[in-house]
Amino acid sequence: MPPGRKPILCYVTDRRALECAPDSSDLPLRECIHRAIAVGTNWIQIREKGLETRALAELARFAVGEARGTSTRILINDRLDIALAANAAGVHLGEKSVPLEAVAEWRRSAARLDYLIGVSCHSLESAQIAGHGGADYVFFGPVFATPSKAAYGAPQGLERLREVCASVEIPVLAIGGVTAGNARACIAAGATGIAAIRLFQDAKDSAELAAGLEAI
Repeated sequence: MPPGRKPILCYVTDRRALECAPDSSDLPLRECIHRAIAVGTNWIQIREKGLETRALAELARFAVGEARGTSTRILINDRLDIALAANAAGVHLGEKSVPLEAVAEWRRSAARLDYLIGVSCHSLESAQIAGHGGADYVFFGPVFATPSKAAYGAPQGLERLREVCASVEIPVLAIGGVTAGNARACIAAGATGIAAIRLFQDAKDSAELAAGLEAI
């Protein structure tokens, strides 16, 4: 990342980590979203797998409404339909989402050139494919060990992150076990920014969150 440029900070939501049961109030999650916006977080990815469509749409509309008039951009994981309905800033695609090429083609035909398209990648090859396929950025990881990414295998490590960052021309955000303590190492390895769950959700208040982000 060029000297002097601040890293992109992305909060990835996880209501289950906040012990929000499927049929319970999502107030704790909404408070985390509000707090992340208040401290100037660049992006917030609404990533609530398993949440039924109506509830997910309501959460997306809430997040977009909270971010209106700020510099924070709201991204919706997987669901392009909900991202469009909520007027979100973009969509983040996983391995089982709508194909990247289809979303990129829709963006071209709709003349929505400012619409962000991100892709989760777990290998150098997938990151390169995303870069050539029209993605604006990729998440790469897990860089460090973390329960939320255990299904994606062993940690990739900083050297693999460095290799990916050097091999693609689009921004790479490090994800997986990223904390205020190790985020700078990810940036030093070439990452344009970081994406995290616990870094944002474990903060007790805005002051604690702001202090953690300031250290990156």
